[in-house]
Amino acid sequence: MIKKQQMKHVNERFQDEKNKEVVLMCIGITSGVGRLLFGRIADYVPGVKKVYLQVLSFFFIGLMSMMIPLCSVFGALIAVCLIMGLFDGCFISIMAPIAFELVGAQDVSQAIGFLLGFISIPMTVGPPVAGLLRDKLGSYDVAFYLAGIPPLIGGAVLCFIPWIHSKKQRELGKSTEGEKMEKMLENQNSLLSSSSGIFKKESDSVI
Repeated sequence: MIKKQQMKHVNERFQDEKNKEVVLMCIGITSGVGRLLFGRIADYVPGVKKVYLQVLSFFFIGLMSMMIPLCSVFGALIAVCLIMGLFDGCFISIMAPIAFELVGAQDVSQAIGFLLGFISIPMTVGPPVAGLLRDKLGSYDVAFYLAGIPPLIGGAVLCFIPWIHSKKQRELGKSTEGEKMEKMLENQNSLLSSSSGIFKKESDSVI
């Protein structure tokens, strides 16, 4: 949604500039760099703490989206797009490892499918809404401001995921320990009952 409306915004705001498509090229290049860079960084981040990289990417994507209308110089817009592309690459590269850490190897494909399905909703609804706002208000400024709000809210919500996951893991650990103790007691009781039965048989045979 942002990329489509971004080019229309650039054509309206910077009419005298040549090579306006360099904006999308900057996003594409830094997105590739971001995937390589943050994919490597994620290898050194343990477990669910990879979520904080996703929080960082959401924060910068939302912030850069809201800064696009504030750019009155074409060079400033290119700088914003470079940063946005970098953290767009972070978002894409970290999505699968986080899903793996949260749901495990068996359900990771289903989790990624749900994520992509939910992402498709704003990607589909966003452009028509931005077009309506453009027709009503005369510019895409409000559309970019609104586009920056969901990533900021999503990043704030994601901050709680590691805490919730660790809490569930502790509860699961306690329940498994309780089940192990019950099994051990059952095994001990069965051993005691079997040994007492053998002792009785031996005593009866001696008598």
